[in-house]
Amino acid sequence: MKLHDLRPAPGSHTARTRVGRGIAAGKGKTAGRGTKGQKARAGGSIPPWFEGGQTPLHMRIPKLRGFKNRFKVDYEVVNIGAISALAERGAFEGGEPAGGSKAKSPAPVTVNQEILRAVGLVRTIKKPLKILGNGELSTPLFVVADAFTKSAVSKIEGAGGSVSVLEVPAAALPALGFEEGTERTPRVARTAAGRAAADRVASARASRDAQAVEDVQEAEAAAASAAARAGSKKAKATAAAEAAEAVEAPEPPGATDETPEPTAEAGTNPSDDENA
Repeated sequence: MKLHDLRPAPGSHTARTRVGRGIAAGKGKTAGRGTKGQKARAGGSIPPWFEGGQTPLHMRIPKLRGFKNRFKVDYEVVNIGAISALAERGAFEGGEPAGGSKAKSPAPVTVNQEILRAVGLVRTIKKPLKILGNGELSTPLFVVADAFTKSAVSKIEGAGGSVSVLEVPAAALPALGFEEGTERTPRVARTAAGRAAADRVASARASRDAQAVEDVQEAEAAAASAAARAGSKKAKATAAAEAAEAVEAPEPPGATDETPEPTAEAGTNPSDDENA
């Protein structure tokens, strides 16, 4: 095979169709545009949204104000009054006595979304449940739901019951059987590349931890030095203030250095002492 024998794969290159080059070429005369009409003219392209002159779709659609909240939570709502009516009719199974068989007051009845669905107050359990405070309640209930209104909580607790809010954990929780603070043994990678990647991750984590410890130590040292400087400045200011007060304080009366001259005793004459 020579260099001039090389050819591209069949069908990979197609020659451009030349139009308007005579009848023999196959695309002469009208050049594939047909006979007359708007689309046969130069510049006769029609935009895709053109509908022949009638009002186009983007103008026929009503423009409503506002917007649709993409983060709205669609709840299954149940009022306290509906739950109370079913509880009075005995639709919920009562719990055992709170303090054993000898206790006089029975335990609060547990009400959750599955129970409410069984009695017909909730259509589905795929949506979160919210308890509203419309109505009155006299039966102690232990209500479990995803959300409560303040009036619902006050009425449930006022009747001697309690509420429990189902919350989605914001952080990862330890698996069952592992206490908090217990480190799980990482899975060993099967390949050499996986083990090398795990080593790089571990070294990066260790360096980040060491850097964090150093930053904390530096911050503590800076805070201690700042506190020491502030204490020394305060001590100097206190000493200066005491010295200024001592200088400005007046001397008490009778505290002069001059010694008072002795006075003559009563009944004596100083001239007698001189003559003696």
